[in-house]
Amino acid sequence: MTMTILSGLGAILSLSLLGRILLSASEQLRQDGKKHKMTGGEAVSQTTGDQEIQADVAEIMKSPAGTLAILADGMGRANTGKVCAGIAADTLLDAYRSYEVLQNPEYFFKTSFREAHSRIQKTIGDRRGGACLAAVFVNGKTLHYGLAGNIRIALLRNQELIPISKGHTLDVLALNAFDDGVLTKSETVWTMEEKRIWNYLGLDGFHEIEVCEPPIQLKPGDVIVLLTKGIYEALSWADMEDILLKNDTLKEKADLMVMESDKRKSLEKENGSVLLLKAEVLYEKN
Repeated sequence: MTMTILSGLGAILSLSLLGRILLSASEQLRQDGKKHKMTGGEAVSQTTGDQEIQADVAEIMKSPAGTLAILADGMGRANTGKVCAGIAADTLLDAYRSYEVLQNPEYFFKTSFREAHSRIQKTIGDRRGGACLAAVFVNGKTLHYGLAGNIRIALLRNQELIPISKGHTLDVLALNAFDDGVLTKSETVWTMEEKRIWNYLGLDGFHEIEVCEPPIQLKPGDVIVLLTKGIYEALSWADMEDILLKNDTLKEKADLMVMESDKRKSLEKENGSVLLLKAEVLYEKN
C-alpha cells in the first residue's frame, strides 16, 4: 500500500513538473513573440496602356536569404520587349535560387545583370530590343537594389514617399556631369528635359548598373515601391503618395495607382506596372 501511494505521488509530481516546464516554454515563446515581430506583404498591378503587348514582368521570390523583388520593362517591336523582360527576370531568379545567405547583394546584382544582358543579346540577335531592370533585395535588416534603365525605386516611410534611385536617363547623366565639372550650367539646363535612356540590358556597350551604396537600414512599416514609365509619367509624385497613404491593402493601393494612371489623358499610354513590397523587418517591440 505504501509503495502504491508513493508511486502515485511520484506520478503526480512528475506531471506537475512537466506541466511547469511546458508552461515555462509557452511563456518564453509568448515573450519572444512580443519581443520580435515580422511583418510583410507584396502586391503587383499592371496596365497595358495603349500598347498591344504587356512587356513588363514582375516577380517576387522569397528564400532563407531574404526577399528578391524584380520589375523588368521590355523594349522592342512585336514580342521582342516581352521576351527581353522575361529573360531579365528569369536570369535573376535562376541566380538567386541557390542562396541560403546573400552576403554581397551588390556583387550579386552586378554579375546577374551582366548575365541577363548577355542572354538577351544572344537571344534577340540582330533585332533591336532590350529591357530596363530593377531588383530589390531585403533581408529583414537592410534594403539593397540594382538598376539599369529608367524604372523608379522609392521608399514609403513615415507618411512620405522618398525617391531612392536615380536612373539611367540623359537628364540624370547631365546632372552628374555638371557635378563633376564636365558640363556647364547652360549645357546642363538644356539637357535636363532629355529623358531618353542611355543604359539598359541588351544595349551594345552596356554600362555599369546603379546599386544602393550604402544599403538602406529598414524600419518597421517601410514599403518599397517599384514603378515603370507608364505609371510615374501619368501620376505626379504627390498623387502616388496620396494613394499609398490610404488605409487600404497593398493590392488595393497598387490597383488604384494603375486605375488613376489609365484615366489620365496622354497621346500614347505606355505599359505600366506597380510593385509594392512591405519589408519584413525584425525589430524590438516597445
